[in-house]
Amino acid sequence: MRRGERPRVLLLTGGPLDGAEGGAVRLAGDVLGALPNVDFVWFARWPNRHQEVPERGRPVRILSRDVPGVPARVQSALAGALFARRVDLVHVFLTIGRTFPVLSRLRPLLLGGRPVVHTVPCVPDNRFLAHGRSLGTTVALSESMARRLRAADFGDVRVVPPMIALDAWPYLPRPEGFPSVLFAGRHDPHGGAETAIEAAAEAHREGARFRLVLAMRGRPGQDTATLDEALRERAGAAGLPDVEVRGYVEDMHALLASVQVLLYPPVALGGNPDIPFTVLQALATGRPSILSDLPQFADFGHAVLRAPAGDGRRTGQQLAWLLDQPRSWDMLAERGRALVEDHFGPERFAARYAALYRELLS
Repeated sequence: MRRGERPRVLLLTGGPLDGAEGGAVRLAGDVLGALPNVDFVWFARWPNRHQEVPERGRPVRILSRDVPGVPARVQSALAGALFARRVDLVHVFLTIGRTFPVLSRLRPLLLGGRPVVHTVPCVPDNRFLAHGRSLGTTVALSESMARRLRAADFGDVRVVPPMIALDAWPYLPRPEGFPSVLFAGRHDPHGGAETAIEAAAEAHREGARFRLVLAMRGRPGQDTATLDEALRERAGAAGLPDVEVRGYVEDMHALLASVQVLLYPPVALGGNPDIPFTVLQALATGRPSILSDLPQFADFGHAVLRAPAGDGRRTGQQLAWLLDQPRSWDMLAERGRALVEDHFGPERFAARYAALYRELLS
């Protein structure tokens, strides 16, 4: 780069940046929007199908449907190998999963000699760490994940927590009327839905009265209708009189505005980000949250309540106590908003990545 030039950066995800879901795509989109002084190259759907496309950077079209034998992930890898030679830096957003060890060994072939930043949304299994190699400077979302990566000899590991657009998620007063408690997650083994039902049943036995809302998102290949019905049957067997199981929520703002508490007690995060975006949205909105005591959640400090993972009885006791303590509810709501403003705001996020880019390009 010549002095004064804008850096050219390739945002490399497992598929198109527009019209896709997942923590990696969400993080890449946030970086794209947070750094206006960078010329980004990123992959977009083709045909577009009228999806909203980010206005910044240079989109490179790849087929939105899988070509026979050539999935979108492979298309992204091949296109990434081409464009990695035309930029100053490559920023990879990739979970360290089953295919990562092979990809990490192909790093010189795929990404060439350019400096690489690898943002890791999550590590579903430590076995993948043992057989993988660092792609470059590694970025973890939490201090807990950073320690795991350093212990696995991933070299230079930084911590940049995810961001939440504070103006898009304003602090809201507690809703009036009959209280609702929300669990938002996926139909994953040990994902927390079953523990949430057990906790709600325990809180109901202790005298708390509320509606439990389970907002469930499926994964490709899952029979979500059958899985939703199984949760309804489980809730009925647990003695819960007021339960709603719904699918994908289009308007998360309205849903959070209508509930009093977020219940998120997974036993394992699986393929979900270390810092769940739903928790950030709830805290920004002023909704106290009860989480399991996974190491990744330690970064939330005293802004949340935590219970032993998988312990529905203890989680339910905390829920019953919180619903019966309006002053404690107010205190936690204010703490949650202050936490996201101090540690997960867009200015902090942009400053850390901008500094990292300058360091690697200097």
